[in-house]
Parts: sequence; C-alpha cells; structure tokens
Amino acid sequence: MAGGSTNGRALERDGVLAAVMPAAPERAVVNSVVYRDVDGLSAAYDEVAAAYRDIGAHWTVWVPPGDEAAAKFLEGQGHVLDAEPMAMATELAGVERPPEDALTDWTKNGDIAEVGPLNDRAYGWGTDSFTRAMEGFPAEATQVYMARRDGEPVGCLLMTDHGGNTDVELVAVVPEARGRGITQKLLGHALADAAERGNRTSTLVATRMGYPVYERVGFRPLQPISMWEYRQPS
Repeated sequence: MAGGSTNGRALERDGVLAAVMPAAPERAVVNSVVYRDVDGLSAAYDEVAAAYRDIGAHWTVWVPPGDEAAAKFLEGQGHVLDAEPMAMATELAGVERPPEDALTDWTKNGDIAEVGPLNDRAYGWGTDSFTRAMEGFPAEATQVYMARRDGEPVGCLLMTDHGGNTDVELVAVVPEARGRGITQKLLGHALADAAERGNRTSTLVATRMGYPVYERVGFRPLQPISMWEYRQPS
C-alpha cells in the first residue's frame, strides 16, 4: 500500500518496517509500524518518528502480547494504547464453499479502486482516507472480492497470498447492507478459492465487530495485538 500510494514509501531499517503515507496523514492504521524486537525499534525510532512528523501523520506501532519492554518504551515516547484487535487463523483443509445461491452477485475479480471508498463508507469516519491511501494500490498484489446489490458495490475484502498462507484484509460492508451475512458468504468463497490456489492457512486481524463473523467461518483466536498510537500535536 505504501509503495503504491501517492508519495508513499516503506521505510525499512534493521528489524523495523514503517508505512509512510502522506496521502492519509490523519489515519494511523495505514501509517503503521511493525518490528522484530525492542532494540531494533528503539534504534530506528527517531528516524521513523521524524518521517511521520514531516508529513504530520498520526501513526501506530503494532506490539505483540508480552512485549512489555516495547509498550513501556512507546508509552515513554508519548504513544497511547488505542486498541487491541485479535489475530486469528484457520486451516483451509476441508473448507467448504457456500451454496451457489448464497450470494447472488459477487466476483473474485473486483475493482481495487472500489475498495477504498467502500471502507470509507463502512467505517463512518467521515473522510475519504482509505480512498486516498489506496490510490495506486497494485491490483496484481492481491485478490479483490466484491459483493454487489442492484449493481452497486456493498461489500469487499482482499486476500493476499504469501508462503502458503492467505491474509484477509480491508473487509467492509456498507451500513445499509449489514445483517445479510455478506462478509461470511463472500469470505467463504474467498477461502475456498485460496485453498484451490494451494494455500494451507488463512490469517486476519479482527475488530470486536468482526470477531464473531470470522469465528462462524472457522477462524480461531491466536492473540491480541496492541496498537500503540502517537498523535501529532495540533
């Protein structure tokens, strides 16, 4: 996403990877950082913080459970604990595709340009941050699943394969289409396709709202991941 976004870049240092997204500085979830260990994080911190400060971005660091040293370090730098979504996984052996008539209008070859606007509508932040962040996203990097109603897109998700695993990303259903099982059915098709492509497992990070949906499809909790956010002074 960072590489395709307008003026975006991936800042990589020893054991640290940061997505720097000037197209959406107000959205910390796209301006985010992962790391291997606290020593690498602390060594790269000043440079990473400066990159986000230069574009006026709020940003977050994803901290795995038990890494109290990293949490303490980030808190000392002014970060606050913003959320703790759940990492989940499932095995794809024996996964069953939903009945043919379960979802009447869907595709696995959706338009990547519709994913950002759908996420903006679904999450109700009142901005077009995901639309801006995803402009230039390379369509060949992922599988785009899209559900429609009366010809209009109402739900989507991305499936990104790597090393025998497929990761579920950017799941969204617009408010007026909720309660119809769209995510569950669309994801059922996506997981069946992923198994046919040779993947063995699937992973995702679930919000509280999404957790029960993914659990019904067969995903099981692994561990919560802490999002430590830094908000630029106004």
